[in-house]
Parts: sequence; structure tokens; C-alpha cells
Amino acid sequence: MPGANLTRDEARERARLLSVDGYDVNLDLTSAIDQQAKTFSSTTVIRFTSTEPGASTFVDLIAPRVREVTLNGRSLDPSEVYDGARIALSDLAADNEVRIVADAAYMNTGEGLHRFFDPVDQQAYLYTQFEVPDARRMFATFEQPDLKGTFQLTVTGPADWQVVSNSPTPEPESAREGVAVWRFEPTPRISTYITALVAGPYHVVRDSYAGRDAEIPLGVFCRRSIAEHLDAEEIIDVTKRGFAFFEELFDYPYPFAKYDQLFVPEYNMGAMENAGCVTLRDEYIFRSRVTDAYYESRATTILHELAHMWFGDLVTMRWWDDLWLNESFATYASVLCESERTRWSHAWTTFANTDKTWAYRQDQLPSTHPISADIRDLEDVEVNFDGITYAKGASVLKQLVSWVGREEFFAGLRHYFKTYEWRNATLADLREALEETSGRDLDAWSKEWLETAGVNTLRADFELDADGKFSTFAVLQSAIAEQPTLRSHRVALGLYDLIDGKLVRTHRVELDVVGARTEVPDLVGRAQPDLVLLNDDDLTYAKIRLDARSLATLVNHVGDFTDSLPRAQCWTAAWDMARDAEMAARDYIALVLTGVASEPDINVVQLLLRTASSAVEIYTTDERREETRRAFAAGVLALAQDAEPGSDHQLALMRSFASTAVDEHAGYLSDILNGAIALEGLAVDAELRWLLVQNLARLGAIGDAEIDAELERDGTIKGQEEAAHARAALPSAEAKARAWEVAVDRDDVPNQTQFKTIRGFWQPAQEELLAPYVDRYLDAAGWVWDRKANEMAQYVLIGLFPRQLATQDTVDRVRAWLDKTQPVPAVRRLVEEGVADVERALRAQERDAQA
Repeated sequence: MPGANLTRDEARERARLLSVDGYDVNLDLTSAIDQQAKTFSSTTVIRFTSTEPGASTFVDLIAPRVREVTLNGRSLDPSEVYDGARIALSDLAADNEVRIVADAAYMNTGEGLHRFFDPVDQQAYLYTQFEVPDARRMFATFEQPDLKGTFQLTVTGPADWQVVSNSPTPEPESAREGVAVWRFEPTPRISTYITALVAGPYHVVRDSYAGRDAEIPLGVFCRRSIAEHLDAEEIIDVTKRGFAFFEELFDYPYPFAKYDQLFVPEYNMGAMENAGCVTLRDEYIFRSRVTDAYYESRATTILHELAHMWFGDLVTMRWWDDLWLNESFATYASVLCESERTRWSHAWTTFANTDKTWAYRQDQLPSTHPISADIRDLEDVEVNFDGITYAKGASVLKQLVSWVGREEFFAGLRHYFKTYEWRNATLADLREALEETSGRDLDAWSKEWLETAGVNTLRADFELDADGKFSTFAVLQSAIAEQPTLRSHRVALGLYDLIDGKLVRTHRVELDVVGARTEVPDLVGRAQPDLVLLNDDDLTYAKIRLDARSLATLVNHVGDFTDSLPRAQCWTAAWDMARDAEMAARDYIALVLTGVASEPDINVVQLLLRTASSAVEIYTTDERREETRRAFAAGVLALAQDAEPGSDHQLALMRSFASTAVDEHAGYLSDILNGAIALEGLAVDAELRWLLVQNLARLGAIGDAEIDAELERDGTIKGQEEAAHARAALPSAEAKARAWEVAVDRDDVPNQTQFKTIRGFWQPAQEELLAPYVDRYLDAAGWVWDRKANEMAQYVLIGLFPRQLATQDTVDRVRAWLDKTQPVPAVRRLVEEGVADVERALRAQERDAQA
């Protein structure tokens, strides 16, 4: 669409020219309850000033129809000034007012104003999702973070609705029978992307928190049909713990008038930090039994969004170059709070094992980028919500806190909040505040860690004397040729010995690792331990390698660590070695089967089962893959049957078994589903039933009729989405063609139904059936970015990439397509990431063949 992709240069020029006073937005949503109605009335009045009277600018709006444009009392012809994404404004005055009346669209993509009809009760539910540039789908905006303004919202809708926005909800005024009007007070000065509206017959639980300066009203909302599953008490408890922690840590009272958390359907992301009006995916309302890892993940998300109220909403980035700083800080702060104020005191172990694994993978793709990325335009930022922006950035911030000192870091942050409240700031502004409080020059640190890409690898290099003591010991640091930077690392070296059957740390050395080789004289003369762990306590961001004796100890005693963090780091090192073709896939799979049952951390258990399953499917050599599949599935089943009844381990292992079962296990899955076999303590509830159905469909043991029957049992939106997954998994040409049409060709499919269909499409042991879809994928990659909304285009480009067909032929065909087509940068990035995954798999397969 012409003009939809705002560039940084355009934003800078508009910010130089304009200053926004405020927005008045009037929406008529009475049509929302009519499933045939596609649009709603949106009227926007923007008051702004210009530094250059007579100049020209533009307003952002994406809407099916613009009815009126009036600038300073002068009527403009919409057909002349509106191009589908921008409204041109010329001959500006010093003080300006523009009024725009439009028919805006109800969306089904999870962007703009998303509308959902609950199949349980046919009620309409609305919510907004505006980050990055989608406030312009609901009202006319200057869609960039540094043109802050106040927002005054007026909403007309059904009288029985809850209507929630950034300001406290006012008492509704009766407009006519069954229709009311809500007139919200203006917000403080905030950016367009954190404005919000949620409306519909939501169920709500209210509470309050005694904040530092005021009583803060709290609300927790969800759809009526899932209200019975809402555990509001725990959600509010985590929230209050976060308020107490952050108000004290930041020395700044919560900056908004209330705090609502709204769990909404068909949500693309985990959550969004709308000011005082946080939206979260309603899969966080658990209708079936889940492991504690899911509760921990939800708590992390709740605290992440709460931290954003200060870092992101009160003080906001000037442009999307500093998106990483927003997300990295919120990630760091949420884990810090979780580890110190909640029952998940092991949160840094979870971070090391999950978030950093995500970051290490992202940082080794061809699309890797410095943490402080060069964001040229909106399309750049749309594909930059990645493991570097969130997890690597948070890792580096954690390292920075250790380097400058925790008190000094947060003293600088407190100064930053007070200096830039309700304004925009940059990384340079934060650096200045931290340098002032810490007395450290952060220029060299910033250049090393924020302005270069890639991950370093650390390994031990030593010699032993005749008594088995270290005569020399050094830490070697390396980097790949494409990202050659060797960084300064603060690391701890831990020496671990087997004592009474347990791996116990017997000595620790902390030092700075700089350059290619760093001597460690403190270890000379010490006996070689059973295991040497580089980066003990996870102080830095780097891959680590284990020496031969340490690796042997890990293989035989991985379950014997007394602490969770070093064990998690060793698991991560083993997975890194498998991914880098330094450990055969079969050896990694065997290690997981040997050690996963004794791993007490359920987050680690679930990650190990996922990584081992990936190793089975794409890292094992073709000749042994079927044999490996059978052995892995049988091994996981045995562990599930031996697990403590009713435990998280039992549930995680049974879910893993169902997902990896082979033909010979179809009868067992069916017996679990219909109750012929019952494992003590295992609840075969809605979520587990759907997993069993999906995998029976994958194996061809059931068909559409059985899927429809399960949908009769569970006619919720979740049931409909899981049924879409099951149908896509069926091993027939007709099923795959139907799924492709739903996921790619049709434009009327809701976002999460499309996502679930894609999740079901690529399945193991269906390679021959799926082979034609390499070319179909490449054909779709040529047009999907232009035709579909951003999130749904990314679902196609990422989720349907043929990773399951990890062959040289796949690589060659995709590379040829990239050379011939020369796609836009965002598409090229996502496709190149996929082909890089396949090339890595081929190297791992070659290593596996040698074992």
C-alpha cells in the first residue's frame, strides 16, 4: 500500500515540523454485534502546531473509506488527499486542527480493532493491538512514538458492555434503548501505539493496590465463557508483588490512574503494555491442567508488562531503533522481580535455559543484528521482535548491572525517569544517566555489546602435571568470521566434583576474559575436577564448550548437580554442541533420555523434550531417522509411565510422547483418549484430548469424522482452533490442499485459526506427501507480504517454511528463488532464516552419520 511503510527519515522530519497537543476520538461501535457489519464510524480531531506555517505534512490512516477531512475549517476532498494510508495536509498554520471522519474496519488479524464472536454464546468481543503502526486502523494518527499527545476517547456501544481504555472507565450515559455512551477523561501525554480500547460483555474481577501515592484500582477481565477458569486471585497477587517491587526499585509512583489486565481471544503475542490497559492472550487462562512452567511464564509476562508502565510508557523511545531497550529492560526487570518477590525464585535459571537459548539461536542466523539495530522503517521493526531484541538485550543489561553495580544502575534509572517523564528519550540519554551515577565510561562497553552482532564461544585450554593438577589454564574466546568481535566478558569459572554421588562446586574464580586468550593463574596447581564450568552463575552472554572429562561427567551425572543453574547451563552447552555438529544428534537424544527424568526444573524438562524431538526429526541422518523416532518415542513413553502420578513430569512426558508417537503407538494413544488405558494421576482433559486427537490424525488413525466428534464435545474457540490443527495434520493430499487454502489463500480466516492450521501442516513421516509444497511455499512468499496483514504474512513465511524437508535439494531451490526473485528485505530475512536452519540441519546430519 503506498505510504504505509513510514521511514525513519520521514518520522524525523515530521517530528521536527510538528508538536501534538491532543486527540479527540469518537467511535460508534453499535454495529459490532452484527456479524455482517464490516466497519464502524471513527471521527478524529487532532490539535497540533507547526514550526513552519505554510508547510505540508500527512496524517496516517488505514480505513476502507474516508468521508470527511477538514483542516482549520477548510474542507478537503478525500479522493484527492487520501491514498489509502496517508492523508496529505498542506498550507499548515502555526496552530492547527484537523477533523477526519472515516469508516474503519473491524479486523480479524489481531491488529487494529480486532473483533471476535465467541462460538459459545455468540457474544461480540473487541480489543485493540496497535504496536507497531496499527492505531491508524482505528483512528487517524501521527503514527510514530515521538509525537506524543493526550487522548480523549468517546465510545458509543451496547449498554451491557464493559468499555475499558487508558483512562478510568466513566459512568455510561444512556443514548437510547440498549445503547450507551462512555466519555473518557484525557490521558497524560502518551504515544499512539500504547493507546487502547477493549469492549464487550467481559467478566471482571476488581481489587486495588495501596500504591506509594494513591490507591490504584485493579481489574482482571476475560470472556464470560471462560470466567469459571479465571484464577484472578493468583494474577492479582503477582501483580501486587510487582507493584511493590517496582515502585520501591524505581523510586517513582505508578504513573497512571488505574491498572487493568484484559485477557483477550485470538491474540497474536503474549501481551501488550497499553498504558493502564494491558492486554494478554487468554490462553493464559488455563482451562485444563498445565505444568507450573506455564504459571511461571504467565507471571513473567504480567511483570514484563507492568515494568513497561515506567520504561516504555512513562518514558518512551524516540524511534524504533531503541525497541530493544524497551523490551530488554522489561524482560530483565520482570525476571529480577520474579526471582526476588515470587515463589519462582529460580527465575534466572529459567531465563538462562529458555530466553538465552532463544537468543543464541537468533544470534547465529544470517539475519543477526546488533542489539542496537538500525531500524530504517516500519517493515524493519515488524520483523525485529526477536531473540536479540528481548533475550540477548536482557542478558547484556544483566551483565551491565553487575559491571556498574546494582545500586548505581538503578540510581541512574531513577534519574532517567524523573528527567524524561512523559517525554521521549534515547539510549544515549540512558547512558548519560548511568555514567553520571556509576562514574564509568560506557562508550567501549556499548560499542562491544550493543553495536556488534554475534555470539562468542568460550572454552578451557589447560595442561596437567603428573599429579593431575593444572600446570596451565586459560580461557579461549572465539568468534565466527562473519562476526569477528571478541568482547570483554566478566565470567566465573566453577570447579565441580562428585561428592557422595552429587556434583558440588568446590572452587570458584571470577575474572575478566578479554581477547582470544586469558590466563587463569588462580587455577594453576589445583587438581583437575570432574567438571569445569565456564560462565558459572551465567554472568555473561556466550556459548560455552566442555572439555572431554567435563563432558563425560555431564553425560553420566547430569542429574546429580545440587543446583539448578549450572545444570541448566550444561544442558544448554550440550544442545549448542548438537546444533553446531560437535555432538552427534543420537548422543544428544540419548543424553536427554538418560537425564530428563531426574531433572527437577519443569521448564528445563519441557525444553529438553522439545530440543530432543527437533534433533530426532531434522538432525539425525536419513538412514537412521525412523529407527530413532521409534526409540525416542518408546523411551519417552517409558519415562511417562514411570513418572510420579499426577506430577508435572508425568504430564510433560505424556504430552511429548503423544507428539512423537509413531504408527505402532496409535492404539495406545487411542486407548488413553477413550479411557481404555488410564495412567494414575493423569487427567485426560480438554487440552490433552486435543493433543491426542491431533496426533492420531497425524498418524492417519482417525479422520474428519472423529475430529468433528471431538469438536462436538468442545465447541469453544479453542476447540475450533485445535480442530483446525488436527485437520491440517491428516496425512492425505486432500487434507494438505485444504489446509493450504485456509492458511495461505483465504483472507477471511481469523489469525489464530490460520496459526493453528500452519502448526498442524508440517508433520514428521509425511515428507513425500509434503514435497510439492516447497514450490508452493516459494510461490506464496512472492506475494504474501503485500496481500496479508503483517502478522499473518509472518505466520506463512516462518511457519510454512519447509524445515521438515531438510535436504540439499530444499536449500538449492530456496537459494535459487532468492537469487531470482530478489524479495523485499523483510521477506528475504525470514526466508534466509529458514534456509539457514536447513543448512545447519544438514551439517548436523553429516555429524550424526559419522557417529
